[in-house]
Amino acid sequence: MSNFIIETRHVGISVTNLEKSLIFYKDILGFKIQRIMNESGKFIDEILSNSDVNVKTVKLSINDGITLIELLEFKNPKPSICNTDIQNIGASHVAFTVSKIDKFYKELVSKGIKFKSEPQISPDGYAKVAFCEDPDGMSVELVEVLNPNILNSSKTN
Repeated sequence: MSNFIIETRHVGISVTNLEKSLIFYKDILGFKIQRIMNESGKFIDEILSNSDVNVKTVKLSINDGITLIELLEFKNPKPSICNTDIQNIGASHVAFTVSKIDKFYKELVSKGIKFKSEPQISPDGYAKVAFCEDPDGMSVELVEVLNPNILNSSKTN
């Protein structure tokens, strides 16, 4: 491997309605807005290899402020709706580590958030996991780590 440093910067999520998505990610999940931008012009056209791009972006973070999610609402080009089933090719979901998943699950359900199931313990006992959906139907995985030693003991060189 080369001497390049690679770290996760952000995960981009295209949305149909920025306000609805902000309610989910900011108001319900607790992310904080770091930056809001309206992007258009030569730079964004070139990096996206498109023309007349017009997109509003909101970068959000939780806790450390280093790892971000970026919500993108495209005005142009017009977005197309894709099938968000988790087994489809491409980015299938985003996962967040949470605490007290059972309590968090109940709170989210009371706010109308749709879940695929109640939280379940993984077969190896490492975590308790549940999948919910954001306002556009994208899968959001919530994970409470129950036994971090299981992961550490299974690492190989």
